[in-house]
Amino acid sequence: MHLRDDAGGAGDDTDRVMAIALDIARGNANAPAVDAPSAAPVRIVTPVAGVSPVTEDPRASLVGLSRAEMAEALVGFGVPSRQARMRAGQLWHWIYHRGVTDFAAMTNIAKELRASLADAFTLARPEIVAEQVSRDGTRKWLLRFPPRGAGKPVEVETVYIPEEGRGTLCVSSQVGCTLTCSFCHTGTQTLVRNLTAEEIVAQILVARDRLGDHPGGGAPDGAVVPREGRFVSNVVMMGMGEPLYNFDHVRTALLIATDGEGIALSRRRITLSTSGVVPMIERAGAEIGVMLAISLHAANDPLRDVLVPINRKYPIAELMEACRTYPGVSNARRITFEYVMLKGVNDSKADARALVKLLQGIPAKINLIPFNPWPGTDYECSDWETIETFAEIVNRAGYASPIRTPRGRDILAACGQLKSETQRMRARERLALAAMVAGSGDEDD
Repeated sequence: MHLRDDAGGAGDDTDRVMAIALDIARGNANAPAVDAPSAAPVRIVTPVAGVSPVTEDPRASLVGLSRAEMAEALVGFGVPSRQARMRAGQLWHWIYHRGVTDFAAMTNIAKELRASLADAFTLARPEIVAEQVSRDGTRKWLLRFPPRGAGKPVEVETVYIPEEGRGTLCVSSQVGCTLTCSFCHTGTQTLVRNLTAEEIVAQILVARDRLGDHPGGGAPDGAVVPREGRFVSNVVMMGMGEPLYNFDHVRTALLIATDGEGIALSRRRITLSTSGVVPMIERAGAEIGVMLAISLHAANDPLRDVLVPINRKYPIAELMEACRTYPGVSNARRITFEYVMLKGVNDSKADARALVKLLQGIPAKINLIPFNPWPGTDYECSDWETIETFAEIVNRAGYASPIRTPRGRDILAACGQLKSETQRMRARERLALAAMVAGSGDEDD
Protein backbone atom coordinates (compact mmCIF):
# COMPACT_ATOMS: atom_id res chain seq x y z
CA MET A 1 0.00 0.00 0.00
CA HIS A 2 1.46 3.34 -0.99
CA LEU A 3 0.76 6.67 0.58
CA ARG A 4 1.25 10.04 -1.01
CA ASP A 5 4.82 10.98 -0.17
CA ASP A 6 7.73 12.16 -2.22
CA ALA A 7 9.85 9.22 -1.14
CA GLY A 8 7.28 6.70 -2.31
CA GLY A 9 6.79 5.32 1.19
CA ALA A 10 4.55 2.50 2.30
CA GLY A 11 1.90 2.39 5.02
CA ASP A 12 0.54 -0.27 7.36
CA ASP A 13 -2.75 -2.11 7.24
CA THR A 14 -5.65 0.31 7.74
CA ASP A 15 -6.90 -1.59 10.79
CA ARG A 16 -3.67 -0.76 12.64
CA VAL A 17 -4.47 2.71 13.87
CA MET A 18 -7.34 2.88 16.36
CA ALA A 19 -5.35 2.80 19.57
CA ILE A 20 -2.24 4.67 18.45
CA ALA A 21 -1.91 7.19 21.23
CA LEU A 22 0.86 9.21 22.82
CA ASP A 23 4.00 7.63 24.20
CA ILE A 24 6.92 8.72 26.33
CA ALA A 25 8.44 5.28 25.87
CA ARG A 26 9.51 3.63 22.67
CA GLY A 27 10.47 0.30 21.31
CA ASN A 28 8.86 -3.05 21.89
CA ALA A 29 11.27 -5.89 21.48
CA ASN A 30 8.47 -8.36 20.76
CA ALA A 31 6.79 -6.35 18.02
CA PRO A 32 7.64 -6.89 14.35
CA ALA A 33 9.60 -4.19 12.61
CA VAL A 34 7.58 -1.44 10.94
CA ASP A 35 8.56 -0.66 7.39
CA ALA A 36 9.78 2.91 7.05
CA PRO A 37 9.07 5.00 3.94
CA SER A 38 12.78 5.70 3.64
CA ALA A 39 15.97 5.67 5.62
CA ALA A 40 15.56 9.38 6.35
CA PRO A 41 16.32 10.33 9.94
CA VAL A 42 13.77 11.70 12.36
CA ARG A 43 13.11 15.37 11.68
CA ILE A 44 12.56 17.63 14.67
CA VAL A 45 11.37 21.20 14.31
CA THR A 46 11.52 23.14 17.56
CA PRO A 47 10.21 25.73 17.87
CA VAL A 48 7.96 25.92 14.81
CA ALA A 49 8.68 29.02 12.78
CA GLY A 50 6.01 31.69 12.76
CA VAL A 51 4.23 30.52 15.91
CA SER A 52 4.38 32.97 18.82
CA PRO A 53 4.90 31.85 22.42
CA VAL A 54 1.67 31.34 24.31
CA THR A 55 0.31 34.33 26.21
CA GLU A 56 -2.95 35.08 27.97
CA ASP A 57 -4.85 36.98 25.24
CA PRO A 58 -7.38 39.40 26.75
CA ARG A 59 -9.61 38.90 23.72
CA ALA A 60 -12.16 36.09 23.74
CA SER A 61 -11.58 33.22 21.34
CA LEU A 62 -14.30 32.25 18.89
CA VAL A 63 -12.71 28.82 18.41
CA GLY A 64 -14.51 26.12 20.36
CA LEU A 65 -17.83 27.94 20.68
CA SER A 66 -21.00 26.22 19.52
CA ARG A 67 -23.03 27.99 16.84
CA ALA A 68 -25.44 29.30 19.49
CA GLU A 69 -22.58 30.49 21.71
CA MET A 70 -20.91 32.22 18.78
CA ALA A 71 -24.13 34.03 17.88
CA GLU A 72 -24.56 35.05 21.51
CA ALA A 73 -20.99 36.37 21.61
CA LEU A 74 -21.65 38.44 18.49
CA VAL A 75 -24.80 39.94 19.99
CA GLY A 76 -22.82 40.87 23.09
CA PHE A 77 -20.24 42.46 20.80
CA GLY A 78 -22.91 44.60 19.14
CA VAL A 79 -24.08 42.65 16.09
CA PRO A 80 -27.88 43.08 15.74
CA SER A 81 -29.78 40.00 16.94
CA ARG A 82 -31.42 39.54 13.54
CA GLN A 83 -27.97 39.29 11.92
CA ALA A 84 -26.20 37.20 14.57
CA ARG A 85 -27.09 33.79 13.17
CA MET A 86 -26.01 34.78 9.66
CA ARG A 87 -22.76 36.32 10.86
CA ALA A 88 -22.04 33.28 13.00
CA GLY A 89 -22.52 31.10 9.91
CA GLN A 90 -20.03 33.21 7.97
CA LEU A 91 -17.44 33.02 10.73
CA TRP A 92 -18.03 29.28 11.16
CA HIS A 93 -17.24 28.70 7.49
CA TRP A 94 -14.02 30.70 7.62
CA ILE A 95 -12.79 29.28 10.93
CA TYR A 96 -13.55 25.60 10.42
CA HIS A 97 -13.92 25.01 6.67
CA ARG A 98 -11.27 27.44 5.43
CA GLY A 99 -9.07 27.31 8.52
CA VAL A 100 -8.27 31.02 8.59
CA THR A 101 -6.65 32.63 11.63
CA ASP A 102 -7.03 36.25 10.53
CA PHE A 103 -10.33 38.11 10.27
CA ALA A 104 -8.83 40.12 7.41
CA ALA A 105 -9.06 37.01 5.20
CA MET A 106 -12.87 36.85 5.55
CA THR A 107 -13.65 38.59 2.29
CA ASN A 108 -17.44 38.28 2.44
CA ILE A 109 -17.58 40.33 5.64
CA ALA A 110 -17.36 44.14 5.52
CA LYS A 111 -13.84 45.46 6.09
CA GLU A 112 -14.89 47.67 9.00
CA LEU A 113 -16.61 44.76 10.76
CA ARG A 114 -13.57 42.56 10.22
CA ALA A 115 -11.37 45.14 11.92
CA SER A 116 -13.79 45.46 14.84
CA LEU A 117 -13.99 41.69 15.25
CA ALA A 118 -10.19 41.47 15.35
CA ASP A 119 -10.13 44.00 18.18
CA ALA A 120 -12.61 42.00 20.26
CA PHE A 121 -11.91 38.35 19.40
CA THR A 122 -9.02 36.04 18.54
CA LEU A 123 -8.67 32.99 16.31
CA ALA A 124 -5.10 32.26 17.41
CA ARG A 125 -3.67 28.76 17.44
CA PRO A 126 -1.78 27.34 20.43
CA GLU A 127 1.98 27.58 20.52
CA ILE A 128 3.66 24.65 18.78
CA VAL A 129 6.61 23.96 21.03
CA ALA A 130 7.96 21.14 18.87
CA GLU A 131 7.08 19.07 15.82
CA GLN A 132 8.65 15.67 15.20
CA VAL A 133 8.38 13.58 12.04
CA SER A 134 9.04 9.84 12.16
CA ARG A 135 10.65 7.74 9.46
CA ASP A 136 7.27 6.09 8.92
CA GLY A 137 5.50 9.43 8.41
CA THR A 138 3.95 9.69 11.85
CA ARG A 139 3.97 13.25 13.18
CA LYS A 140 3.87 14.47 16.76
CA TRP A 141 3.20 18.00 17.94
CA LEU A 142 3.85 19.31 21.44
CA LEU A 143 1.29 22.07 22.00
CA ARG A 144 1.32 24.66 24.77
CA PHE A 145 -1.83 26.30 26.13
CA PRO A 146 -2.34 29.11 28.70
CA PRO A 147 -2.50 28.18 32.41
CA ARG A 148 -6.23 28.83 32.86
CA GLY A 149 -5.98 28.09 36.55
CA ALA A 150 -3.08 25.63 36.37
CA GLY A 151 -0.49 28.13 37.61
CA LYS A 152 1.70 27.88 34.50
CA PRO A 153 1.22 27.06 30.81
CA VAL A 154 0.28 23.44 30.13
CA GLU A 155 1.39 21.11 27.36
CA VAL A 156 -0.15 18.18 25.52
CA GLU A 157 0.92 16.06 22.58
CA THR A 158 -1.09 15.31 19.48
CA VAL A 159 -0.12 12.54 17.06
CA TYR A 160 -0.94 12.08 13.37
CA ILE A 161 -0.79 8.59 11.86
CA PRO A 162 -1.03 8.39 8.04
CA GLU A 163 -2.17 5.19 6.34
CA GLU A 164 -3.49 4.09 2.98
CA GLY A 165 -6.93 5.65 2.62
CA ARG A 166 -6.96 7.63 5.84
CA GLY A 167 -5.05 9.88 8.20
CA THR A 168 -5.87 9.56 11.89
CA LEU A 169 -5.32 12.20 14.53
CA CYS A 170 -5.00 11.14 18.17
CA VAL A 171 -6.35 13.91 20.39
CA SER A 172 -6.07 14.58 24.13
CA SER A 173 -8.92 15.68 26.39
CA GLN A 174 -7.08 16.44 29.65
CA VAL A 175 -3.64 17.46 30.86
CA GLY A 176 -2.77 14.47 33.01
CA CYS A 177 -5.32 11.95 34.19
CA THR A 178 -7.35 11.11 37.28
CA LEU A 179 -7.14 7.39 36.54
CA THR A 180 -4.21 5.28 37.69
CA CYS A 181 -4.13 2.42 35.19
CA SER A 182 -1.08 0.48 36.29
CA PHE A 183 0.30 -0.18 32.79
CA CYS A 184 -0.14 3.40 31.52
CA HIS A 185 2.50 6.10 31.84
CA THR A 186 -0.11 8.85 31.77
CA GLY A 187 -1.54 7.29 34.92
CA THR A 188 1.62 8.28 36.79
CA GLN A 189 0.81 11.94 36.20
CA THR A 190 -1.89 13.61 38.26
CA LEU A 191 -4.61 15.62 36.56
CA VAL A 192 -3.51 19.20 35.93
CA ARG A 193 -6.75 20.40 34.33
CA ASN A 194 -9.35 19.66 31.70
CA LEU A 195 -8.80 20.94 28.19
CA THR A 196 -11.45 23.35 26.94
CA ALA A 197 -13.48 22.75 23.80
CA GLU A 198 -11.30 25.39 22.15
CA GLU A 199 -8.13 23.47 23.04
CA ILE A 200 -9.53 20.14 21.84
CA VAL A 201 -10.67 21.61 18.51
CA ALA A 202 -7.37 23.47 18.20
CA GLN A 203 -5.51 20.16 18.04
CA ILE A 204 -7.46 19.29 14.89
CA LEU A 205 -6.96 22.74 13.38
CA VAL A 206 -3.20 22.71 14.05
CA ALA A 207 -2.86 19.32 12.36
CA ARG A 208 -4.80 20.53 9.33
CA ASP A 209 -2.66 23.70 9.22
CA ARG A 210 0.61 21.80 9.34
CA LEU A 211 -0.49 19.19 6.79
CA GLY A 212 -2.05 21.63 4.33
CA ASP A 213 -5.46 19.98 4.75
CA HIS A 214 -7.59 23.10 4.34
CA PRO A 215 -9.17 23.89 0.93
CA GLY A 216 -6.50 25.03 -1.50
CA GLY A 217 -3.70 23.71 0.68
CA GLY A 218 -1.04 21.18 -0.11
CA ALA A 219 1.03 18.73 1.88
CA PRO A 220 4.53 19.81 2.91
CA ASP A 221 7.42 18.44 0.88
CA GLY A 222 8.07 14.82 1.81
CA ALA A 223 4.97 14.51 3.98
CA VAL A 224 3.34 11.09 4.20
CA VAL A 225 -0.40 11.59 3.78
CA PRO A 226 -3.23 9.58 2.18
CA ARG A 227 -3.06 9.54 -1.61
CA GLU A 228 -6.70 10.58 -1.97
CA GLY A 229 -9.21 12.47 0.13
CA ARG A 230 -8.62 14.44 3.27
CA PHE A 231 -5.33 14.25 5.09
CA VAL A 232 -7.06 14.30 8.51
CA SER A 233 -9.98 11.96 7.91
CA ASN A 234 -10.30 10.28 11.32
CA VAL A 235 -10.05 11.42 14.93
CA VAL A 236 -9.56 9.20 17.97
CA MET A 237 -10.03 10.56 21.47
CA MET A 238 -7.26 8.33 22.78
CA GLY A 239 -4.67 10.81 23.95
CA MET A 240 -4.12 12.04 27.48
CA GLY A 241 -7.03 11.91 29.90
CA GLU A 242 -10.44 10.30 30.26
CA PRO A 243 -12.80 11.99 27.77
CA LEU A 244 -15.94 11.16 29.73
CA TYR A 245 -14.55 13.01 32.77
CA ASN A 246 -14.46 16.12 30.57
CA PHE A 247 -17.78 15.40 28.92
CA ASP A 248 -19.15 18.88 28.21
CA HIS A 249 -15.99 20.18 26.53
CA VAL A 250 -15.47 16.94 24.59
CA ARG A 251 -19.08 16.94 23.41
CA THR A 252 -18.87 20.55 22.20
CA ALA A 253 -15.58 19.90 20.42
CA LEU A 254 -16.77 16.75 18.66
CA LEU A 255 -20.04 18.35 17.58
CA ILE A 256 -17.97 21.12 16.01
CA ALA A 257 -15.76 18.51 14.32
CA THR A 258 -18.79 16.73 12.85
CA ASP A 259 -20.69 19.84 11.76
CA GLY A 260 -21.29 19.51 8.03
CA GLU A 261 -20.54 23.17 7.31
CA GLY A 262 -17.26 23.22 9.21
CA ILE A 263 -14.63 20.53 9.77
CA ALA A 264 -17.27 18.06 8.56
CA LEU A 265 -15.86 14.75 9.80
CA SER A 266 -18.22 11.79 9.75
CA ARG A 267 -19.35 10.55 13.16
CA ARG A 268 -18.29 7.08 12.01
CA ARG A 269 -14.75 8.41 11.59
CA ILE A 270 -14.48 9.67 15.17
CA THR A 271 -13.88 7.24 18.04
CA LEU A 272 -14.14 8.12 21.72
CA SER A 273 -12.21 5.83 24.04
CA THR A 274 -13.15 5.43 27.69
CA SER A 275 -11.76 3.38 30.55
CA GLY A 276 -15.32 2.67 31.60
CA VAL A 277 -17.14 5.69 33.05
CA VAL A 278 -20.40 3.76 32.89
CA PRO A 279 -22.93 6.52 33.73
CA MET A 280 -21.65 8.68 30.84
CA ILE A 281 -21.52 6.04 28.11
CA GLU A 282 -25.20 6.24 27.18
CA ARG A 283 -25.01 10.04 27.13
CA ALA A 284 -21.99 9.90 24.83
CA GLY A 285 -23.96 7.79 22.36
CA ALA A 286 -27.12 9.87 22.57
CA GLU A 287 -25.55 13.35 22.60
CA ILE A 288 -22.40 12.90 20.50
CA GLY A 289 -23.10 9.77 18.45
CA VAL A 290 -19.54 8.83 17.58
CA MET A 291 -17.95 5.38 17.64
CA LEU A 292 -17.08 3.91 21.03
CA ALA A 293 -13.93 2.19 22.24
CA ILE A 294 -13.46 0.59 25.66
CA SER A 295 -10.06 0.26 27.37
CA LEU A 296 -10.81 -3.21 28.70
CA HIS A 297 -7.48 -5.08 29.15
CA ALA A 298 -8.91 -7.85 31.35
CA ALA A 299 -11.93 -10.17 31.28
CA ASN A 300 -12.41 -10.55 35.03
CA ASP A 301 -12.92 -8.09 37.87
CA PRO A 302 -9.96 -9.04 40.13
CA LEU A 303 -7.42 -8.44 37.35
CA ARG A 304 -9.16 -5.39 35.90
CA ASP A 305 -9.33 -3.88 39.40
CA VAL A 306 -5.51 -3.84 39.29
CA LEU A 307 -4.97 -2.83 35.67
CA VAL A 308 -7.84 -0.32 35.38
CA PRO A 309 -8.79 0.72 38.92
CA ILE A 310 -11.97 2.52 37.83
CA ASN A 311 -13.30 -1.04 37.55
CA ARG A 312 -13.70 -1.04 41.33
CA LYS A 313 -16.35 1.66 40.93
CA TYR A 314 -17.90 0.39 37.68
CA PRO A 315 -17.27 -3.39 37.46
CA ILE A 316 -17.23 -5.38 34.26
CA ALA A 317 -20.89 -6.49 34.42
CA GLU A 318 -22.08 -2.87 34.52
CA LEU A 319 -19.66 -1.90 31.76
CA MET A 320 -20.83 -4.72 29.49
CA GLU A 321 -24.48 -3.75 30.02
CA ALA A 322 -23.67 -0.16 29.06
CA CYS A 323 -22.02 -1.47 25.88
CA ARG A 324 -24.98 -3.67 24.97
CA THR A 325 -27.31 -0.68 25.24
CA TYR A 326 -25.01 1.91 23.63
CA PRO A 327 -27.18 3.98 21.26
CA GLY A 328 -26.73 2.87 17.66
CA VAL A 329 -24.51 -0.15 18.34
CA SER A 330 -24.85 -2.74 15.55
CA ASN A 331 -22.73 -4.96 13.34
CA ALA A 332 -22.15 -1.89 11.18
CA ARG A 333 -21.21 0.22 14.24
CA ARG A 334 -19.22 -2.15 16.39
CA ILE A 335 -17.66 -1.23 19.71
CA THR A 336 -13.87 -1.54 19.81
CA PHE A 337 -12.39 -3.23 22.87
CA GLU A 338 -8.75 -2.36 23.52
CA TYR A 339 -6.62 -5.03 25.12
CA VAL A 340 -2.96 -4.39 25.94
CA MET A 341 -0.89 -7.58 25.91
CA LEU A 342 1.04 -7.99 29.17
CA LYS A 343 3.42 -10.93 29.54
CA GLY A 344 2.18 -13.46 32.09
CA VAL A 345 -0.62 -11.16 33.23
CA ASN A 346 -3.55 -11.27 30.78
CA ASP A 347 -2.24 -13.15 27.75
CA SER A 348 -3.02 -16.83 28.34
CA LYS A 349 -5.29 -19.01 26.22
CA ALA A 350 -7.72 -19.05 29.15
CA ASP A 351 -7.73 -15.23 29.13
CA ALA A 352 -8.57 -15.25 25.42
CA ARG A 353 -11.44 -17.67 25.90
CA ALA A 354 -12.75 -15.62 28.84
CA LEU A 355 -12.65 -12.48 26.71
CA VAL A 356 -14.66 -14.14 23.95
CA LYS A 357 -17.25 -15.33 26.46
CA LEU A 358 -17.49 -11.90 28.07
CA LEU A 359 -18.25 -10.15 24.77
CA GLN A 360 -20.95 -12.55 23.57
CA GLY A 361 -23.89 -10.64 22.18
CA ILE A 362 -22.01 -7.36 21.72
CA PRO A 363 -21.11 -6.29 18.16
CA ALA A 364 -17.41 -5.93 18.80
CA LYS A 365 -13.92 -5.67 17.44
CA ILE A 366 -10.92 -6.43 19.67
CA ASN A 367 -7.70 -4.47 19.23
CA LEU A 368 -4.70 -6.32 20.65
CA ILE A 369 -2.04 -3.79 21.65
CA PRO A 370 1.56 -4.92 22.22
CA PHE A 371 2.71 -3.22 25.42
CA ASN A 372 5.36 -0.53 24.97
CA PRO A 373 7.61 -0.26 28.05
CA TRP A 374 8.23 2.99 29.87
CA PRO A 375 10.71 4.01 32.58
CA GLY A 376 9.84 2.43 35.91
CA THR A 377 7.23 -0.07 34.73
CA ASP A 378 7.27 -3.65 35.95
CA TYR A 379 5.27 -4.94 32.97
CA GLU A 380 6.67 -6.60 29.86
CA CYS A 381 5.13 -7.16 26.46
CA SER A 382 3.83 -10.62 25.68
CA ASP A 383 5.93 -12.74 23.34
CA TRP A 384 4.86 -12.35 19.72
CA GLU A 385 3.90 -16.01 19.42
CA THR A 386 1.67 -15.63 22.48
CA ILE A 387 -0.03 -12.59 20.96
CA GLU A 388 -0.66 -14.44 17.71
CA THR A 389 -2.11 -17.44 19.57
CA PHE A 390 -4.39 -15.11 21.55
CA ALA A 391 -5.54 -13.42 18.32
CA GLU A 392 -6.24 -16.79 16.69
CA ILE A 393 -8.56 -17.82 19.52
CA VAL A 394 -10.43 -14.53 19.28
CA ASN A 395 -10.63 -14.75 15.49
CA ARG A 396 -12.00 -18.29 15.58
CA ALA A 397 -14.81 -17.02 17.78
CA GLY A 398 -15.83 -14.61 15.02
CA TYR A 399 -14.27 -11.38 16.26
CA ALA A 400 -11.87 -9.25 14.27
CA SER A 401 -8.72 -8.94 16.36
CA PRO A 402 -6.03 -6.89 14.60
CA ILE A 403 -2.66 -6.74 16.35
CA ARG A 404 -1.46 -3.19 16.73
CA THR A 405 1.83 -2.43 15.02
CA PRO A 406 3.65 0.44 16.76
CA ARG A 407 3.97 3.62 14.72
CA GLY A 408 6.26 6.59 15.28
CA ARG A 409 8.50 4.64 17.65
CA ASP A 410 11.53 6.72 16.73
CA ILE A 411 9.80 9.92 17.93
CA LEU A 412 8.25 8.37 21.06
CA ALA A 413 4.76 8.35 19.56
CA ALA A 414 3.73 4.71 20.02
CA CYS A 415 0.76 3.44 21.93
CA GLY A 416 -0.58 4.50 25.28
CA GLN A 417 2.16 5.91 27.52
CA LEU A 418 2.09 9.70 27.20
CA LYS A 419 3.37 11.70 30.11
CA SER A 420 3.06 15.43 29.58
CA GLU A 421 6.11 17.65 29.60
CA THR A 422 4.06 19.71 32.06
CA GLN A 423 5.36 17.24 34.64
CA ARG A 424 9.07 16.71 34.18
CA MET A 425 10.59 13.28 34.57
CA ARG A 426 12.77 12.56 37.55
CA ALA A 427 16.47 11.99 36.90
CA ARG A 428 16.03 8.23 37.41
CA GLU A 429 13.28 8.16 34.73
CA ARG A 430 15.35 10.21 32.31
CA LEU A 431 18.25 7.76 32.62
CA ALA A 432 15.93 4.79 32.08
CA LEU A 433 14.34 6.46 29.07
CA ALA A 434 17.73 7.30 27.56
CA ALA A 435 18.82 3.68 27.90
CA MET A 436 15.58 2.48 26.34
CA VAL A 437 15.89 4.84 23.40
CA ALA A 438 19.51 3.87 22.82
CA GLY A 439 18.61 0.18 22.81
CA SER A 440 15.76 0.71 20.39
CA GLY A 441 18.00 2.70 18.09
CA ASP A 442 20.35 -0.27 17.84
CA GLU A 443 17.41 -2.51 17.07
CA ASP A 444 16.20 -0.32 14.23
CA ASP A 445 19.54 -0.10 12.44
